Amino acid sequence: MLSAGERPQSAINKNVATAHTPVSKSSLSHSTAPMWTVQPLSEPIQHIWVVTGPAGCGKSTVGRSLQAALGVPFLEGDDFHSPKNKEKMGSGIPLTDADRWDWLICLRNAAIKALSPSEANNFHPQSGVVVACSALKQKYRDVMRVAAYGTPSVQIHFVYLKLDEKALLQRVTARQAHYMKSTMVQSQLQDLEEPQGEWDALTINANAPQEQVMREVLEAVRDKLAEYQ
Repeated sequence: MLSAGERPQSAINKNVATAHTPVSKSSLSHSTAPMWTVQPLSEPIQHIWVVTGPAGCGKSTVGRSLQAALGVPFLEGDDFHSPKNKEKMGSGIPLTDADRWDWLICLRNAAIKALSPSEANNFHPQSGVVVACSALKQKYRDVMRVAAYGTPSVQIHFVYLKLDEKALLQRVTARQAHYMKSTMVQSQLQDLEEPQGEWDALTINANAPQEQVMREVLEAVRDKLAEYQ
């Protein structure tokens, strides 16, 4: 059985629903029309953009730039960690799968809420939301993918920022007053499962200068959005 990340992307236009309406039997003997007709979606497509990668890859910087370009809300994954998780990471203790489950679910629910009509958006749902989340393992990304299950109008995408260990260490070491210490980079790289073969993931080389990385991210995102036109 294929995992959520290995499921091939549907070739059907995302602006149409997968539900079908049967054609009456009486019309079949006099018409060559197909037995099933596709009905348009009543709701516009909404996108969840999850910017992923280990500490120091630039998730927050890229995420906020993407937020500005798309005009959608931004969720900083670090803000959704429990005080216990932050204390562990600040002490150089790697998080376990059990530590991350509630965090991922909380962040996923916040992304769903950001796309839902509410007083905060004058009951006009956003076209998307950008989320900065390490999502190091495929099963973590699968937790986030649940946000789009059963909702054809919601599509989730992962923007993986690929950066070598030396550059990651340099960036994290240069940080001031951040709970994530440089010693945690190795543990995150040990946990890292790059999104290879996951159809909903875009990989960006983040070793390039920041301006170039952002241009490549925006180009990849715009190309992806064009598929839904």
